[in-house]
Amino acid sequence: MKDQQGSKRISSGVIAAVSAAVIAVSGGVAWLTWNANHSGVPTPAPTGLPNSGNTIPTQPVEKATNIYWLKDNGRNFEFVPQPVQVQTKASGNKPDQVLEEVFQSLLAGPTEGTGSTTIPKGTKLESLKVQNDEIHVNLSNEFTSGGGSTSMMGRVGQVVYTATTLNPTAKVYIDVNGKKLETLGGEGLEVEQPLTRESFKKDYSL
Repeated sequence: MKDQQGSKRISSGVIAAVSAAVIAVSGGVAWLTWNANHSGVPTPAPTGLPNSGNTIPTQPVEKATNIYWLKDNGRNFEFVPQPVQVQTKASGNKPDQVLEEVFQSLLAGPTEGTGSTTIPKGTKLESLKVQNDEIHVNLSNEFTSGGGSTSMMGRVGQVVYTATTLNPTAKVYIDVNGKKLETLGGEGLEVEQPLTRESFKKDYSL
């Protein structure tokens, strides 16, 4: 009889001890969870989840192009390139957009030490269009004003070389105020179009 009572007491004591341990552990886990949620430490975001829809802004990139000035080498004039960095979208701008920026730099005139230009001050780019290997440049009336034959050939060459900075073998068509340029200056310099770098070297000497 005593043995049975002793066994019951032992069993009750063991159960009570185990229960107390479980309660203690549960309480400790609950306290740690509460403390982590209220300690100000950010909870790591889950990885591997699909993008919420926010896209990373595309950064502009620089595209290397050239504008062309004239330089007297003592015997004649030659075209000298000046690098121009054009800001483009990461996906790439259309050639028309790139060349429009390049021509704005050309028509603004040379900076000190870069060479000279025979393009009259005030000349504006009215429009520019690229179609396959053809480039159509439309300039304002100021382009045809002033200068002799050398000046006229020089400015035509500057336009041709600058327009073909992205495609050196492209064909260039020059319009003035929307009309095809056929002659330049009082001496009536004939302009045979389309113009290329090769045809310019062959037909015009500076």
